[in-house]
Amino acid sequence: MGKILAICLSESKGHQKQPVQQARLLADHGLEGDAHAGAWHRQLSLLAAGDVVSMRERGLPALRYGEFAENLVIDGLDFEALGLGSRLRLGPSASVSITQRGKACHTKCAIFRQVGDCIMPTRGLFARVVEGGEICVGDSAELMAHVPREALQAVVLTISDTCSRGEASDTAGPAVAELLHVELGAHIYAGKTLPDEQEAIAERLRHYTDGHGIDLVLAVGGTGFAPRDVTPEAVRDVVERFTPGLDEAMRTASARVTPHAMLSRAVSGIRGQTLILSLPGSAKAAVENLRAVLPALPHGLAKLRGDTAPCGPPRPGAKEGAHG
Repeated sequence: MGKILAICLSESKGHQKQPVQQARLLADHGLEGDAHAGAWHRQLSLLAAGDVVSMRERGLPALRYGEFAENLVIDGLDFEALGLGSRLRLGPSASVSITQRGKACHTKCAIFRQVGDCIMPTRGLFARVVEGGEICVGDSAELMAHVPREALQAVVLTISDTCSRGEASDTAGPAVAELLHVELGAHIYAGKTLPDEQEAIAERLRHYTDGHGIDLVLAVGGTGFAPRDVTPEAVRDVVERFTPGLDEAMRTASARVTPHAMLSRAVSGIRGQTLILSLPGSAKAAVENLRAVLPALPHGLAKLRGDTAPCGPPRPGAKEGAHG
């Protein structure tokens, strides 16, 4: 069981947050009166009390709560162990879900200039408010649901005009989500249905690959020859490095089942530390394609997370690191 040590608000962006004794959390909004609240995924920012203490010990003894633009400082919970989707109970009735770990710092704040470091980009947590309620300094902070930090985080985007309009049921998205969960123990951070609109698809791909900490985004559907099949174009708009081996493996596996596999225009690739994988729109074909590459995904996703271990046992006479 943890405890809320500080609650901090700022009425406008760009101004330091000020400690208050109590505040109200609003569902799917954030702290009432806080400039960073709103209809987005970073409604609430949290820091562990121990991280604030460590910065004070590094030459900032007068550091006050709110100077990192944090909304809440919490003691007694292991923030390092919390993955996306973990749920916290705050006070008697409010609850939040962790949506992001850390945040890119685009400008060096005064604290960084003083000590050469800032904890929010690497140690901060961000959350969406699930249930609102009053919170006070000294209230309890309890872990309701724990998603391990090491769990793979996946997003499934079903690309379909008819499904997005409610004219057909999405079977492919749930099928691949279940396969990821069962075979890889992945946590499905989000599942969305989108129309076959290139820019709308690209925007969601950017949203989930920039900053969230998502390992894998599946774009399911829109990979064929139909005029509105534009998923490959949307993926090309956002990826930084293509992964043709995955597409080749999926087409090869699918061609054993149907010659129509050679009509797939699926494109996959990497943006930042996230892999975007394109799959066909039928549940059967999507599962077949995903199964074809499933054995390679844990290793590849570990590399994107920063794993520096060699990729396999060294060959006789090979220099150390040559096989990484």
